[in-house]
Amino acid sequence: MEGIMLGLGLVVIIAYLWYVSLIKKRNAGREALSGIDVQLKKRSNLVPNILKIAQKYMDHEKSLLTEITALRTQAIERYSDTDPDAVKAHLEVSELLNQKMSQLMVNVENYPELRSDNTMLQAMQTYNEVEAQLSAARRFYNSAVSELNTAVEIFPGSIIASMASVKVMPFYEADEVSKAPVDAADFLK
Repeated sequence: MEGIMLGLGLVVIIAYLWYVSLIKKRNAGREALSGIDVQLKKRSNLVPNILKIAQKYMDHEKSLLTEITALRTQAIERYSDTDPDAVKAHLEVSELLNQKMSQLMVNVENYPELRSDNTMLQAMQTYNEVEAQLSAARRFYNSAVSELNTAVEIFPGSIIASMASVKVMPFYEADEVSKAPVDAADFLK
């Protein structure tokens, strides 16, 4: 009888320690996601300034500027950091905004007066710095999510995770455009 109680007590202790580990990993993932959100907020705050400067010169790019404005609005909307689908949608919108901003930066090259505007140069430099910080935050997030997902998917973590409502979270993945091979000829035209 004493052996059974000791064995049962050991199982309870192991389950509790596993639960604590899952919660720590989930919180590390949330912290990493928060780091991404801080950088996304910085980037989103830069977008209106860049658009105002660009708008003076880029009459032919109005649809792109409008699209960026709409994406920025979506990117700063609140979402549930515990809902994997909401996190995935948030990260996808943020990546789409990044694509469109990259497109804008490339289009700036077609406007010599905009390219030489000191305010625009400073805004673009700040934007690039925020992108570098965002890249580091993405790596930290993906590392934390990898640890969490592994712990959630492996037995007995899978059982404990389902009882504690800890879910597998999505990775921050590169968009298809970023994965495509680069053809230098496209830039030499």
